[in-house]
Amino acid sequence: MNFTATEAKNRLGQVLEEARIRPVFIEKAGRPHSVVLSISHYESLLAKAGEPEKSTSAAHFYERYKDFVDEQNARFEKDGLWNEEFRTW
Repeated sequence: MNFTATEAKNRLGQVLEEARIRPVFIEKAGRPHSVVLSISHYESLLAKAGEPEKSTSAAHFYERYKDFVDEQNARFEKDGLWNEEFRTW
């Protein structure tokens, strides 16, 4: 399926749903520009190309950045949100 860049911007939800089924081609100025893929399709392309699979899971993120995440969580537990008084909601 093809979308212009403007259509893709205005109908992002539809683009993402379509990408779950098949690649979505985005055109800019009448020429092919980008492709939107589901994560499973992307990972299968990496596997076929012999690239190491890059995990997108939260567990992998936490494993990689454990020290930083733990420090931020401790700060939040101790101090709360740093600018909470400025929020209007």
